[in-house]
Amino acid sequence: MTRSLVIGGTLFIGRALVRRLLERGEQVTLLHRGRLNPFAGKTGEIHCDRNDVAAVRKAVAGRRFDVVYDNVYDWQRGTTGEQVEAAAAAVADGLRRYVFVSSVAVYRPYQPNRPGESLSEEAPLAAADDPDDYPRNKASTERMLFRLHAERGFPAVTLRPPYVYGPENPFYREAFFWDRLLDDRPILVPEDGSRLMQFVLADDVARAAIAAADTETAAGRAYNVCNDPPITQLELLEALAKVAHRQARPVHVPRRRLLEMGGGLFAPPYYFAQYFDMPPITESNARARRELGFEPTSFEEGLSRAFEWYGRQERLPVDYAWEDRVLESVAGS
Repeated sequence: MTRSLVIGGTLFIGRALVRRLLERGEQVTLLHRGRLNPFAGKTGEIHCDRNDVAAVRKAVAGRRFDVVYDNVYDWQRGTTGEQVEAAAAAVADGLRRYVFVSSVAVYRPYQPNRPGESLSEEAPLAAADDPDDYPRNKASTERMLFRLHAERGFPAVTLRPPYVYGPENPFYREAFFWDRLLDDRPILVPEDGSRLMQFVLADDVARAAIAAADTETAAGRAYNVCNDPPITQLELLEALAKVAHRQARPVHVPRRRLLEMGGGLFAPPYYFAQYFDMPPITESNARARRELGFEPTSFEEGLSRAFEWYGRQERLPVDYAWEDRVLESVAGS
């Protein structure tokens, strides 16, 4: 029986992954710092803050795992390459695979892609002095893991998803638009809505992670896991409206005005969901298809699953006062 350690496992991608591992009959242990385990009684547990290097070493001392899935990032404090290296070193004995969930953000700085161009896994990664913690930490972690692979044969694999969507999404993303569509609200769209976006279903990331663990030749490799080709912001809105059986009413507003009036990317009031108006980075999934047999779920099918889950949740009232002020300013222009 495969012994798998999932660093995280209680939220979103982690939940999708643990479900699949349990379905495979694996012996699963979660390492997390919370007290909620949605798989209580079905998995082992290690309560530990993965950013605490000494605590991680102590917590896994004497334990052996065949596969480790590392998909946790601390959004408040960051998670550095040094912190991931401590976990990797602590579980290295007898390890068959270490699967690290990275991000498309490792390809910063953002460069406008030529029409039809998508980045391969050979594209340059974010610099060690990148001012943005997230791409810098993810890139430095990947470099560290591949250095360990080159120097010691450490069996690391990294996955680079773009925007992850699906049931149980903790970010205010798909739900942002469905709230407004069901309330028959106009939806603010920055500029002409032509910025490209790319997505992957959380369950598809889980499937890719397991394939990376099972594929012998995957060690030492990075994989872009995504739906391809990318879509525009307006195409996203149309897709979300379609599964909700609603008609979208986009209102185009200059990005500068949205920001000047207090709209947020990372904190409320969100003007186009949480993080959804970033400069685009698009990637090719050709390597993952070829080497892992990765086949992403169609976007319409994935959104349908997410909307079904959304419909089972209690809807809370949404404060649209800020958006109304923006709409009034546009009407008065």
